[in-house]
Amino acid sequence: MGDIRGGEPAREGRRRRQDDHLEQWVNGTRELIPLTGERLTIGLSPTNDVPLPFDRTVSRVHAVIERVASQWCVRDLSSRNGTFVNGERIWRECPLRAGDEIRVGTVRFVARVDDGGVPDDATVGAESGPALTRREREVLVALCGPMFSGDVFREPATIRQIASELVVSEAAVKQHVSRLYDKFGIPEQEGRRAQLANEAIRRGAVNTAEILKGPSRDT
Repeated sequence: MGDIRGGEPAREGRRRRQDDHLEQWVNGTRELIPLTGERLTIGLSPTNDVPLPFDRTVSRVHAVIERVASQWCVRDLSSRNGTFVNGERIWRECPLRAGDEIRVGTVRFVARVDDGGVPDDATVGAESGPALTRREREVLVALCGPMFSGDVFREPATIRQIASELVVSEAAVKQHVSRLYDKFGIPEQEGRRAQLANEAIRRGAVNTAEILKGPSRDT
């Protein structure tokens, strides 16, 4: 008898998970996407679970929705143009609540999930940044600056822009950026600067207030 009672919550949990889904909205047309596995990738590439080949503002592998400790979360995969939840760009894992709106490029998704009553300030998978020198922090602040300039789709600063901002040589900036790639574990691949900027913010190495203020120009 105990086994039967013990099995009911598990079966009920499976029924709830089968009901979880996303509404995908493109040009006013809705498509339902069931959340039946443990993760679902979204991106430009046709190999994604949800491919968006028609939207060139979407990165090849842009974002993932995955189950973390029984809660559905969305995570940006260091995409060039970012992932937004309820209008806010996300920098780390973001737990989803019923009715949350996710934007990837021009596509809108609405989460129809059992959120288990997760509070607004829930935190999942927080990760701290590496130790930085003063100059490395200034380079990161300059790198991230254009991303907060008011244009949603702005890219991080170039080496030349950072050098001009800090009044140092481009060679010096390249050395600092190379060390930062190593410290944050950013592999050699397309979009490394954007990935570094996203990781620096996601892991709290720099914060929004610092970026909006801008880097110090002390030598």
